[in-house]
Amino acid sequence: MIGVTELAVDVGARAACLALGVPRARYYRWRSPPAPPRPRAVVRAPSPRALSGPEQQAVLAALHSARFLDRSPAHVVAELLGEGTWLASERTMYRVLEAHRETRERRRQRTHPTYVKPQLVATGPNQIWCRDISKVRGLPRGVWYYLLVLLDLFSRCVVGWTLTRRSSAAVAQHLLQETLGNHQIEPGTLTVHNDRGTEFVPADVTQLFETLDVTRSFSRPRTSNDNAYSESQFKTTKYHPDYPGTFAGFEPAWAYFDRFFDWYNTQHRHSGIAGLTPEQVHTGQAPQILTRYQATKDAAYVAHPERFVNGPPRTRPLPEEVWINEPTAVDSAPERG
Repeated sequence: MIGVTELAVDVGARAACLALGVPRARYYRWRSPPAPPRPRAVVRAPSPRALSGPEQQAVLAALHSARFLDRSPAHVVAELLGEGTWLASERTMYRVLEAHRETRERRRQRTHPTYVKPQLVATGPNQIWCRDISKVRGLPRGVWYYLLVLLDLFSRCVVGWTLTRRSSAAVAQHLLQETLGNHQIEPGTLTVHNDRGTEFVPADVTQLFETLDVTRSFSRPRTSNDNAYSESQFKTTKYHPDYPGTFAGFEPAWAYFDRFFDWYNTQHRHSGIAGLTPEQVHTGQAPQILTRYQATKDAAYVAHPERFVNGPPRTRPLPEEVWINEPTAVDSAPERG
């Protein structure tokens, strides 16, 4: 190594190592040896101010007692001071708890229930209806109306709706019964998917579902994707160019939605159902209409094939199924009643 050092003065360390056959890494380690290990930390003697073993046990016994089991150290210290007793400071109590790995939340905490992820599939109309409610602004300031809508999941058709000055479970029940009668739904064939609003969860509503033999499904709290089709329909409603934003009164609002939902069902071309209207899909006209669409495209291709660079045009088919949260191998059954 000394020879490498002497030669490196003239030709450099790299050339010297190469000439003498010494690995450069070994030479650099020899020049700069690793620092000696640091001495181990000195274990300090216990502080003379520290609580003794029996005193620590007295603190733990107090914190574990039924009286203070759900209380914080700050509360324990204040309570004991009121009785003229001093065991330790709040910080010392935390140190004792930390030494015994008990510094987590000591109070009993409310545990939220586990909500089942809804998984629903519709392969045709009148199998699954989505139900939701939205507020509509009125005049004067602070006046609101409540728009309750029943939407068929497969066809996107608004099968029932109502507007009310006050949201209530009675209105929701009446709308459901009336809509079931209008569409002549057979008992045991329909699932109604709801959010967890106060209109949809009372005991009398549960009894109504049992009486009508309708399956009930719920969205999870604060999970808008569990009822995405209703949310999308409300956005279409409130972002329509004719939507006034604020209604002069209840009657004008009712008249507007009466016209709007007639347009929505009979004229609105929905991208999710192959560009058809909800009414066409709901009433079973979709296959014949899509066949006519394809015939028109075939005729256009025969007349001018050079204009279709990607080959013969194909009509987009109607989805075979529509689902809320694509079902997994093991589906969770919706709530009955």
